[in-house]
Amino acid sequence: MDIGIANLCVRHAGGADALTDMTLFIPAGQVCAVLGASGAGKSTLLRAVAGLVTPSAGRILFDGAPASRTQRRRIGLIPQDFALSGRASVARNVMAVADIGIARSFAGLYPSPVRARAAHLLAGLGLEENQLARRADSLSGGQQQRVAIARALLHRPALILADEPIASLDPATGEATLALIRDESRSLGATLLCSLHQPDLAHRFADRIIQLDGGRVVFDGPPTALGDNRLLPRIRAVAR
Repeated sequence: MDIGIANLCVRHAGGADALTDMTLFIPAGQVCAVLGASGAGKSTLLRAVAGLVTPSAGRILFDGAPASRTQRRRIGLIPQDFALSGRASVARNVMAVADIGIARSFAGLYPSPVRARAAHLLAGLGLEENQLARRADSLSGGQQQRVAIARALLHRPALILADEPIASLDPATGEATLALIRDESRSLGATLLCSLHQPDLAHRFADRIIQLDGGRVVFDGPPTALGDNRLLPRIRAVAR
């Protein structure tokens, strides 16, 4: 799924602009990292693409057309706050996005291929089978983040929106997790839009880097064109 963003503006409730006159085209299958200091507009951009924020101006197109319900269902969102059901098990949280109907989902009647994919994704993220029945709210923050990642990937999305997907993970686990998200997006042929605070990981994992500052695009190009000297001081400080 490709993303077309034209003259996008998003205004906070208080009147300040979160995004200003942003125009981008992200082709299907591209792995795109969004860099920027806190408050630069990274999360707002991803939330706008996901349909969770209403633009004050401009438009967002998927495959050249305005967002439809069917297209929205092809998005896999990894939010910063995990958005898990604390009382539900790890497995139920991951399989909640499976398109099997409300009644079957409520009764926990998930087909074996859905259960197998959930277990496969969780294993790849370091959560073993004996953890699948645990309540989500009994997990650490890093474990909950990995459950949210598995949930976003379960239904084989055409577009993956990952908002700081490794923020709660140690460096080694974070790097392995980012590799899994990238590799899964590649295998699906999905577009990946991933906000990060780590410029070094963006350089190594992304096809393209978009750098934001104050809600505006200040760099857009391949990682090889963005040396450390081009990074804004606030980003370098956060990355240390």
